[in-house]
Formats: sequence, C-alpha cells, structure tokens
Amino acid sequence: MTDLTTAQAAPRISLFRETRRYALFVLLALMVVGFWYAQPAFIRSANLFSILQAVSVVAILGVGVSITMAADGFDLSVGSVAASSVMAASYAMVVWQLDAPETMALVLLMGALIGLVNGLLIVRLGVPDLLATLATMFLLAGLQLIPTGGRSITAGMVLPDGSSVPGAYDPAFLILGRSRLFDTIPLSVVVMAAVALLAWFLMERTRWGRVFYAIGGNETAAHLSGAPTKAYRLWAYVISATLASLGGLIVASRVGRGDVSAGNSLLLDAVAASLIGYAVLDKRRPHVLGTVVGAIFVGVLLNGLTMLNAPYYTQDFVKGVVLVGALALTFGLGKKR
Repeated sequence: MTDLTTAQAAPRISLFRETRRYALFVLLALMVVGFWYAQPAFIRSANLFSILQAVSVVAILGVGVSITMAADGFDLSVGSVAASSVMAASYAMVVWQLDAPETMALVLLMGALIGLVNGLLIVRLGVPDLLATLATMFLLAGLQLIPTGGRSITAGMVLPDGSSVPGAYDPAFLILGRSRLFDTIPLSVVVMAAVALLAWFLMERTRWGRVFYAIGGNETAAHLSGAPTKAYRLWAYVISATLASLGGLIVASRVGRGDVSAGNSLLLDAVAASLIGYAVLDKRRPHVLGTVVGAIFVGVLLNGLTMLNAPYYTQDFVKGVVLVGALALTFGLGKKR
C-alpha cells in the first residue's frame, strides 16, 4: 500500500518540481503580458531595450557577486568599487587628460587591485568575507570624495586647491554607454551579454567553474582533493571587483560626469539579482544565468510600475517583496517536498 501511494504521489512531486523550476520565467512572461495589456507602449522595442540597458550594470556586478558566492564568499564592496570607478574615470580624463583607452585600462586595473586586496585580506589574513569587503566599501566610499572635496567631476570644475581643470570627457569614451548597434541595441547590453556568456561558460562548462562550486560546497574536501582553494577564492574577488569597475565605466560613459551618487543603489540591486537567481531553474545556488534573469525580472517590474505611474518610493518595497517571494519559492516550498 505504501509503495502504491508513493507511486501515485511521484507524478505530482515531479510536476511540482518542474513548475517550480520554470516558475520565475512564467512570472516574467505574465508580468510582460500584464504590463503590455495595461500600457501597450511597454512592449515596444525601444522600451524593452531601455530595460536591458537599465539593468546591464546591475547584471554585470551581480555576475561578480555570484562568482564570490559560488566560492562560499560574499563581496559587499562592488557598489563602492563601481562608484569609485566612475569618479576615477572622470578624474583621469578631466584632470589628467587621459584618452579613452588609457582611462579604461587604468580603471580596470584599479578594480583588479582592489579585488586583490580584498582577496588577500580574506585568504591570507583570515578576515571574514563580510567584514573585509565591508571595510573596503567604507574605505572607497570616503576615498573617492577626497580629491574633489566631495563634489562631482565635470569639465571646467575648480579643484579644492583653487585650480581649474583643463580636460574633458573623451568623446570616444562616451560610446560605451551611449552608442547603439544598428541604431537599436545599446552597446552596454552587448557588453552585458558578452560578460554573462563568458562567465556562464567558465562557471558551468569548465573544470575552473566546477572547482568554484566545489569550494562553495565544502572547501576542506576541495582542498584535500588537490584544488588550490586559496588561489580560487582570491581570483573570485579579483574578478568581482574588475567586473564592478567595468560597470562603473559604463555608468560614467552614460552620464558623462563623475557623479558622487552614481553607485548608491548598485550593491543592493546586484545582491538582489544574485539572490533572486537562486530560484531560476530551481538551482538553489548562485549561477550566472539566474543572476541575469533576476536583474531583468526586477528591471521589467520597476519599468512597468513606472509606466503605470506607481510612486517612486515604492520601488525598494517591491524589490523586497520579489526577493522574499523568490527565496520562499526556492527554499521554503522545496523543503516541504
């Protein structure tokens, strides 16, 4: 009798699992249809690409956060790294008069060095991930304001010492955040897709990525099996900070100035995208595809609410509801079964 009951329940359990596996995609499709019905302009290609452009930086930062989470870490400094990159890129061009390639190389190198410092604090000195990256977050948040006395960087600005700056943004640099392929697809979306595809391949289809997940599952077992766990964890933070710097470059090229408030919400949005990604395909772990889908999910939701004239101050509440729902769907319902 028990075997018969189990056999009868098996199809229902399988159906439940498949439903949960694709639930976020179904919800995303229902949202799109709902917003389209309420506001037909929502489905226009210009608006859809606008959504992708809006979430491109969040998705790039979220990919970096996901890689650190895969190695049983957590990077709280990505928002400050991105904001510092915005200021550094602006300072390099406006004050030092560097051109676009020099500026981009300098900022990406800065991001890699910040990630290296994070990694060394965690791997070599044994500082817990959250504390090390939290300290870096506060350090960078204050450091980026010192050269300009807390002011945004623009062409013709006056520095705290009273000198005026001679430089300006290199027009070639603005291409990254403002140009479109075929006059339709924002270049930042192409960059996001390239980063996501490369990271997905490395994390899901190579031994390199499998070692990251092995470390996240059981670092001691991974070490005993011969994996250089410390080196992998170090690389995770270098990659995360470098991607955050890339996101900062996109923001700087989009706004065309060193805005001191440019990265205020990037950390929370990137972390939310990474955590919502746990529910994508019922992976229940950080993964690149889930992070990108999570970023798009939140982007579609906020864009639709904006088009329906929902108050701006409800956005954080909506993000929280979505995050709680995604995590409950992933862990709570899964536990019952």
